[in-house]
Amino acid sequence: MKALDGIRVLDLTQYEAGPSCTQMLAWLGAEVVKIEPPAGEPGRIALSDKRGEDAWFFLLLNSCKKGVTLNLKAPRGRAMFEEMVKGADVVVENLGPGAMDRLGLGYDALRRLNPRIIHASVKGFGSGGPYAEYKSFEWIAQAMAGAMSMTGSPDGPPTKAIGGLADTGAGLHTAIGILAAIVQRQRTGVGQQVEVAQQDAVVNLLRIHLRDSYATGRPVPRQGNRSTNAAPSNLYRCRPGGPNDYVFIHLATVEMWKTLTRIVGRPELGDDPRYADRRDRVQFIDEIDAMIEAWTEKRTKHEVLEILAPAGIPCGAVLDSTEVLADRHLRQRGFIVDLEHPRRGVYPMPANPVRMSDSPTEVVRAPLLGEHNAEIYGALGYGAAELEAFRRDGVI
Repeated sequence: MKALDGIRVLDLTQYEAGPSCTQMLAWLGAEVVKIEPPAGEPGRIALSDKRGEDAWFFLLLNSCKKGVTLNLKAPRGRAMFEEMVKGADVVVENLGPGAMDRLGLGYDALRRLNPRIIHASVKGFGSGGPYAEYKSFEWIAQAMAGAMSMTGSPDGPPTKAIGGLADTGAGLHTAIGILAAIVQRQRTGVGQQVEVAQQDAVVNLLRIHLRDSYATGRPVPRQGNRSTNAAPSNLYRCRPGGPNDYVFIHLATVEMWKTLTRIVGRPELGDDPRYADRRDRVQFIDEIDAMIEAWTEKRTKHEVLEILAPAGIPCGAVLDSTEVLADRHLRQRGFIVDLEHPRRGVYPMPANPVRMSDSPTEVVRAPLLGEHNAEIYGALGYGAAELEAFRRDGVI
């Protein structure tokens, strides 16, 4: 069995923030029914590199889900959704502020249909507060949460951080809230409302970086790849000098420092008390970085990794996106798996990063548009003729 066997999730999400939440629930074994407008959600159609083909963006965020189409603005479509709510456990949405209430499908309406329903919302800024009605995307939330102000070179402008801090960050926080609500419902018998704001999620993810403001009372400065309180902690160039031929090295203990100095041919520095503490080494940072790079630039990033990592030195080669998808470690662990799509063919897919011994994840490709209409709506009692009529009328 899977951890969330028997849990049905109605997924009204789009783009990344919501789908990353429901994807995690699907990976953990919930039956996630993705409900899209008859033309498809924007992440499926508007972000594709080929017109008429499902976007890679969509395929990466919607694995392990079932897919139906439904026009929630049509009276029949709204009625069909309400029927589905009666047998569901969770409804997840990340529509614009107030959209669910305007559809007549806000939390109060849903819990009248099903008191056990858990209604989860991902918003840019959340309900309440002066920003409640503002719309948001990844970069907006990063800007408003302080992430951009702390990212980039000291002499450069604020910089966005690649990595879905706001979108997937908010989605995963929402999944945590849903799981907690499911546990609480086992005791109370009733559901509740779960809300996560992107701005809140990003602040939570970067909260340790606020510590300099506590210490100085001033904004945290941009510092690039270097650390202001530890050395060495930086990117170092490697052979042959391409755009991603770098390694990142970050040392935490005296033992790591001594090991590194021996490997790069400067063992005397490992015994020098002036260099013993990583904070004290910051005053020698230019000298240390030059010493390390003189050694790394004679080797490829993979050679550096294979020498330093087994010796206990925290070190990472800068892998580009194609190297990640082909990485032998990720593939051997089963994290990068190959899926086959009816139109896109075979493609590599990142799997569930959460490993559970008694709830294994089998990754299944994202659904085609409306692929499970007959299955899901058939279970509600609608026959083929009715579904065809709904299709002609634009309901599905």
